[in-house]
Amino acid sequence: MKSPRISRRTLLRGLGASLALPSLEIMGADKAAVAPKRFCSFFQPNGVYPAAWNVTGLGEGHELSPILSPLKPVLGEFSLVRNLDNVGGGHVRMTGSFLSGREIKNKINGITLDQQIAQLIGHRTTLPSIELGTEPPRQGNASGEPIAYANTVSWSSPTTRVSPEINPQVAFDRLFRDHSGPAMRKRAESRRSVIDLVLDDAKSLRRRAGATDQAKLDEYLESVRAVEVRLEKALNPPEPEWIPTTPPEMMERPPAGLPRDRGEHLKLMIDMLVLAFWTDTTRVGTMMTAHGFSRQNFSFLDGVSSDHHGMSHHKNKADAVAEYTTVSKWYIEQFSYFLQRMKSIKEGDSTLLDNSVVLYGSGMKDGNGHVRTDLPIIVAGRGGGSLKTGQYIEEKVKTPHANLLHTLGLAMGLEQERFNESSTGTVDGLLV
Repeated sequence: MKSPRISRRTLLRGLGASLALPSLEIMGADKAAVAPKRFCSFFQPNGVYPAAWNVTGLGEGHELSPILSPLKPVLGEFSLVRNLDNVGGGHVRMTGSFLSGREIKNKINGITLDQQIAQLIGHRTTLPSIELGTEPPRQGNASGEPIAYANTVSWSSPTTRVSPEINPQVAFDRLFRDHSGPAMRKRAESRRSVIDLVLDDAKSLRRRAGATDQAKLDEYLESVRAVEVRLEKALNPPEPEWIPTTPPEMMERPPAGLPRDRGEHLKLMIDMLVLAFWTDTTRVGTMMTAHGFSRQNFSFLDGVSSDHHGMSHHKNKADAVAEYTTVSKWYIEQFSYFLQRMKSIKEGDSTLLDNSVVLYGSGMKDGNGHVRTDLPIIVAGRGGGSLKTGQYIEEKVKTPHANLLHTLGLAMGLEQERFNESSTGTVDGLLV
């Protein structure tokens, strides 16, 4: 007697959330299915103290620097890239260019790497991308641009920022709540009808508006269309292309509000990002570990009393440098936790980390003077066999950071000769 088949859409439901089942024979799953590629960016604000970050190489005979020492458990899973230069000046512009390779001018940026990848592959998953963070937007201006621009590294159009979700419960609901029930469908249909009316009115208004107002309306319409796409997927979920080969570990829905403990907050967001990739809820994610102009207090760390931005302007004073290095190392500890979680998840003969492209870095090298040369950059994961790891890559001095973005885009399937008209080539030795 044949075993009854069950749909590949079958989900585990509980606690008001849903997760994909692992690949089972009863689903008639394709045993030769290839795990998908994921892209993830980790942004750390305010740069690092160069002497505590820099190493002369990787592998046997070389030790990791003080800041990078927490990466020892995943040595061989990442590469360090030197001599990549950012564009722009100050926290706002150098945050905005981290994934665009272009300088924000007159409130216009380039479409960032994560969003270009999401536009390419986002239709394959429930969410095209997920943007997560831990710190609310700040107000004011810096270097002629709103400080709020440093709230994100993601731009879906030259004028449209994608703000990160910092509330763990809201992020969880967006990723994992079951949207297929009658009540959820009714709510989605109602919201879609409202959006239809909004779009009709906005398009009518745009035809009568001047150039400045048209630009503002285009940004607004772009945001509305993103909601429209999410609702359409909620009403008509795509057939899963990938079912995890190991059972995802169910997370409990986080409580309402923001955790007071900074480490707990970031860990929650990291765990959700890992689960989102594991369950193929999305294949593109960004993690803003903090605002690009962050003044977060790190007094919970031994020997630290200053805010992060303040200590980044250390003037080479020993106490400030020590604090600055302690905070940078703490961020790398969180990143190491992320990589270890990704490495622990099996996908056939490979791991989730093997099938991912992970970029870690900051928009500046040293906060003292807003140094934009030789950014602190880590590239982890093998991108499904498209990237080499365990390397120390020293590019030519003054190589555009956009060259790395171009390289990672190629690894993720973006076919373009230049990245945002800013790259001059690729990073030698990184692509397989």
